[in-house]
Amino acid sequence: MCLRIKLSIACILFTPILSAQNTYIATSPNELLRLTVETKPSLTWQLSLRNQPLTLPAPLSMTFANIGTLGANPEVVKIDRGTTDLIREPYVPQKSATVRDNYSEMVFTFKGDWGVAFRVYDEGVAYRFFTNFKGKVTVIDETYAFRPAVCKTIFFPEEDGFYSHNERIAKQLDPGDLNENRLASLPTLVELDKGIKILLTETDLRDYPGLWLTGTSGKNGNLRGVFPRYPKFTVELTNRDVQPTDREPTLALTNGQRSYPWRLFLVAINDAELLVNQMPWLLAEPSRLKDASWVRPGKVAWDWWNNLNIYGVDFRAGVNTATYKYFVDFAAENGLEYVILDEGWCETGHLDWINPELNMDELAAYAKSKDVGLILWVTWTTIAREFEKVLPNLKKWDIKGLKVDFMQRDDQEAVNFYWRLAENCAANKLLLDFHGAHKPAGLHRTWPNVLSFEGVYGLENAKWDTQKRIDPEHDVTLPFLRQVAGPMDYTPGAMLNTQKADWAPSFNRPASLGTRCHELAKYVVFESPLQMLSDSPTNYRREPECLNFLSKVPPVWEKTVALDGKIGDYVAVARQAADGLWYIGAMTDWTKRELRLKTDFLPAGDYEMEVYQDGVNADRFAQDYKRTVMRIKSGDAVRAAMAPGGGYVAVLRKL
Repeated sequence: MCLRIKLSIACILFTPILSAQNTYIATSPNELLRLTVETKPSLTWQLSLRNQPLTLPAPLSMTFANIGTLGANPEVVKIDRGTTDLIREPYVPQKSATVRDNYSEMVFTFKGDWGVAFRVYDEGVAYRFFTNFKGKVTVIDETYAFRPAVCKTIFFPEEDGFYSHNERIAKQLDPGDLNENRLASLPTLVELDKGIKILLTETDLRDYPGLWLTGTSGKNGNLRGVFPRYPKFTVELTNRDVQPTDREPTLALTNGQRSYPWRLFLVAINDAELLVNQMPWLLAEPSRLKDASWVRPGKVAWDWWNNLNIYGVDFRAGVNTATYKYFVDFAAENGLEYVILDEGWCETGHLDWINPELNMDELAAYAKSKDVGLILWVTWTTIAREFEKVLPNLKKWDIKGLKVDFMQRDDQEAVNFYWRLAENCAANKLLLDFHGAHKPAGLHRTWPNVLSFEGVYGLENAKWDTQKRIDPEHDVTLPFLRQVAGPMDYTPGAMLNTQKADWAPSFNRPASLGTRCHELAKYVVFESPLQMLSDSPTNYRREPECLNFLSKVPPVWEKTVALDGKIGDYVAVARQAADGLWYIGAMTDWTKRELRLKTDFLPAGDYEMEVYQDGVNADRFAQDYKRTVMRIKSGDAVRAAMAPGGGYVAVLRKL
């Protein structure tokens, strides 16, 4: 079951339009947020908190060929108002096994067979257009605007253009820094007066281009939506890169009877609230899988980041049968569910041209005997062309999933590729991990076999990033920004850890910036139901205490509690595993920091607490850590002391 009624409150009230009313109001269930919708002279929305405006009135409209602009002087036919309070149960519990779906709603139907739905949660607001036109329609444009009442700062993932892996550092800009030539991918975060944050993103993206943002003139922090238009011509630059060279003047050719993506504005009075906001998942289309019991989250031994750099063996390491058997043995010994075969297992453009050093039949049989699943890396261009051709081999080898890479686009054509592949893989019981991808936008709820997305400036970039941007400050920004949209395949797990002055890029022996405990804490703080162990199995075997933690920390969670956090400075969360154990993970930026964390989330009783904390010399030698075991009671304060670039992990077992 993915839906269980908690409170039977799903009231829908029909409001006939009997007067010239132009202003309509909906409030959040806790009555703190108020959404005001104006219909004259054009459609606008505005958001207030405790009767103080967070935003100024902002327009919303859509323009269609041969139909006109929806939102200019609209005529209301009816309004359906309602409240909903239900419990949703995700097939893949990224943050929690249950999610409360509690909101107020206004659904406007306007003359001309179209409308807009608005929902107000305690955690934010959302709106979406819907149309009831016959046949196919051509979307020319969409007006999206965000107008903060008082803008202090914008966390702006700046892009060079629409052709992008969406792997960006969020630049912290002043309102006056924005202009129409600066482009950002989503999510984008705006800080208002009194530290209130509003995160902008979208969900239920289907058969439509993704939303991006630019600034506007002036120093008010206004943001405007822009979209990659439909590709007119593309050029295949390599066997993985298909880049648009010219675009149509339109956004999409689509069905006239449909709903469009939700526009989300997530509100946080304090930063930590963003860590548990699940509106992007809640507003996505529910699962289309009738049976998702075969979808198995898990941890993965990954070959590419460590460059297959195993040692202490009597065979030549590389893309060959012996090396991958070594990876399988490592996974089996430590309870890891999967091994990925990344680039090199076959000719990139031909999935049936297997590397001659690799006996896939032998490896597949060996992995199956060890109960370890294999996942294959492919480029999107090749799998789009050869899916049916390679399917017999995937079934013969009992392949569990695909890691699909290098889309670098979210125009309508690319978005439709994601959907088709998710559907085809679901029909053949294949998991999916999208790399070279746009941010999550609901697909992982609709197709639960989509376990993770990249679309994040992750650890792989530490192999060459001479600017040292994959650092602790970036790591404590992501949970409040990119991760709110959905799972992120950051690929943590470095066993070589350094302070800032000691770090240098290396392709063969890559290291992370920050302490060993900072790296361990990523497995509690960062969310990915297909979580990587990215370093060499040989390196892990030399670190048995850390490997013991990594082998047992789960990739999905029963409950998540936001303990503390400030974007770009520090973060602390507690999570409960399916076996009842609780985990605490905390990370800091380059500032030495001590947090006092409450444990009142624990059920009453005594607990054994296993702690991994920065060693006394971690500020000099980042791999220095200390493991201790102690006893606490529920409600006791936990002292999490962290070195610069540091972290803290605790595992709590009830006695």
